[in-house]
This record gives sequence, C-alpha cells and structure tokens, in this order.
Amino acid sequence: MIIRRGTRSRFAGTAFRAAEGSDLLRLANTTGTRVQPLPESLGGAVVDLRAPDGAGVRVVADTHELQAQHTQQPLVLNTGAEDRRTNAMQRPLRAPVIVERLGHVVLQSTRYRESLDWYLQHLGLIVSDFLYYEGQRERGPTMSFIRCDRGSELTDHHTLAMTLGPSNRYVHSAYQVSDLDALAAGGEHLLDLGYDRSWGIGRHIQGSQIFDYWRDPDGFLVEHFTDGDRFDNTLEPGWAPMTASGLAQWGPPATKDFLGIAPGRESVRELRAMAVALREDNEFDLSRLRGLMKVATS
Repeated sequence: MIIRRGTRSRFAGTAFRAAEGSDLLRLANTTGTRVQPLPESLGGAVVDLRAPDGAGVRVVADTHELQAQHTQQPLVLNTGAEDRRTNAMQRPLRAPVIVERLGHVVLQSTRYRESLDWYLQHLGLIVSDFLYYEGQRERGPTMSFIRCDRGSELTDHHTLAMTLGPSNRYVHSAYQVSDLDALAAGGEHLLDLGYDRSWGIGRHIQGSQIFDYWRDPDGFLVEHFTDGDRFDNTLEPGWAPMTASGLAQWGPPATKDFLGIAPGRESVRELRAMAVALREDNEFDLSRLRGLMKVATS
C-alpha cells in the first residue's frame, strides 16, 4: 500500500500481486509496457496498465513481506449437536472490527465484455458466476464474479467483479472480518458514531458471504464480510438472472442506496452518464438500459 495526500478522494485502480518477477516480464512484453521498480520501502517491481474501459491496473511482484497484524479471534459457538462453550458467556465487543484482508473490488464498465476478456487474458483470471438481464440471456452476461486461477489452491469466489453500466466507475470494495459477531458488533459501533449503513446484514447468493455495507465519509461504498466461498480451478461458471431479490439468500431487501437509485449526487451522475453512454460507441444501449431498469424492481 502506498498512501499519498490528494486534492480529492477518488478510486485510482486495482492492484494484483503476481507469483514471480518473471510474470511481470511476460506481461510487459505482451502489453507493450515496461517493468519499473517500486520504492525501496516496498521492494519489487510493477507493471502499470489500463483496461479497455480506462480502469487503472497495477501488477506487482517480489515486494517485501510484512508481518501479519493481530487478528480478531472468532467466537466459540454452541450448536444443536455440540456444546463447545460451557460455563462461559458470549460478550462480543462493541468496538471497531479488525479487518483481516481486502477480499474483492467491484467495478462498473461501459465496455464490460471487452474488459472482462482483457482481465481473463492478461491476468489469468477465471469466472465463478455470470449474471444476465432477464429476457436477454441470448445477448450474454452483464455481470461476472471473477476469481484467481491458483490451480488446486483455494481462492475467493471473486477477487474482482464487473458489471455493465452507463459509466466506468468504482462500485464497492469488500473487507473480510473474523465472524458474524465481529461484523455485527462492529456495525453497532459504526452506528453509534453516526455512520450510514447502506445495506445489511444478510447473506449473498453469489459468493455466499455474510455481508454488511456502509458508506465512508467520502461516500465510497465498502463491505464487511465473513464466511465466503472458496474454490479451486475445477468449478465451472454458474448462470443466473440479475435481480435485486437475487442478491441475497436472507436479509433485508436491497436498499435504494445500495442499488444506486436513492436521490442524491450519485444517482444524478448516473442519470447523466446514461444520456452520454447511449450516444457513444460502447456496450450500453437502449436494450441494456431497459434491462438495467428492471433489476431494481425484480
């Protein structure tokens, strides 16, 4: 991580770590870019790229390995079949949750299929699930959940998710926490401080993780999650219609804020982007707009 003070808060791009420095050389040769050294404090090297929709992508290798920070231990739970906790009470702390790691990033793209193919080709990613607009499956998917191909080694259901839309933008990023109690008690702490919950608590379908979505002070959408799916590279992609009710197995209905249709600056920007996108050469046309409009009410 490199932290610099900026004039405004913005999403700059995603970064991936390659297994070896030789991977950077092959990537640079394939994309016509250069391998450059990172600052000594980080070590290693980087290749900076642009996806077809303009999103920034960094791939690094051979960076310094830092000691892992303290993690939050999951609670010991009693179940119907087993008593693992006896003569002891549960008292999860209503305190800031300890984030274990960055889980995934979700991006919206006006060139979704073109950008998806680019990520699969250049970063060796594979698709876990496809979503499509109802009645438009013959036109192909409009969202994909993408994981790293690490062979027989297990990896998250998705490290990157991409969806078709009228603008190229950040949607949200997700951070793993130890268990449901850490997620819920940490959420109560955020509520006490006056932060805005966007949607949650619930359990997703694609990825299966228990989720809780929040708005940070700059308006960015962030997710705390726990108990997500872990796959090797043998599982074939799933297919499902893209609907608001299909985003969760249980939990409250998806909110207008999460869906991006709540009155405010973000929804106004998206409406303006729709008008622009429909006039430009991209994958977002009137048929796709109609499909997108149905998602929020389906």
